[in-house]
Amino acid sequence: MSNIVRLVIACVIMGAGVTLCAFGFWGWGITVFLLGGMTLLTFFFNENMIIAQFYLRKENTDKAGQFLNRIKNYEKELNKNQWGYYNMLIGLIESRTAPLKAEKYFKKALQLGMSMSHNNALAKLSLAGISMAKRNKREAEMYIKDAAKDDKNKLLADQIKMMKAQMAQMDKQQVVRNYRPKF
Repeated sequence: MSNIVRLVIACVIMGAGVTLCAFGFWGWGITVFLLGGMTLLTFFFNENMIIAQFYLRKENTDKAGQFLNRIKNYEKELNKNQWGYYNMLIGLIESRTAPLKAEKYFKKALQLGMSMSHNNALAKLSLAGISMAKRNKREAEMYIKDAAKDDKNKLLADQIKMMKAQMAQMDKQQVVRNYRPKF
């Protein structure tokens, strides 16, 4: 359902609640007004994205993918502030099945912008992992450095430290792989 339609429906329901209160039906008026408020809340926070986040926290990516697939055209159905989060959630789901395909979703999420800095850090850290998988060390270092800057509350400090350790392992593997003894 389009976001504008949600807004119109919420206004109509809230207007009905106010009308019921005006005619003396306070119990029904308040109930209908709260129902309109909940409908208005879905204008700002899409219910499919909230449920998908819940299932991602429970590590059930199949269910999360089902709820995100219910959003057919995210530009019409979501508030503009949610576009980046939608792409990041799609990227997180894709990264579990096909990590290299998830890169475009993380880049799109960063391009559209997200309001919380730790979400930006998570997207950059995921891009660093993808860059490491592609053996692009310079790009991976850049993303890890940017992720460390964006992680102001140190929520991803352990993951950043682990990625740096993996980067060091990548250097050691490269040295061993290029070693050719002379006989």
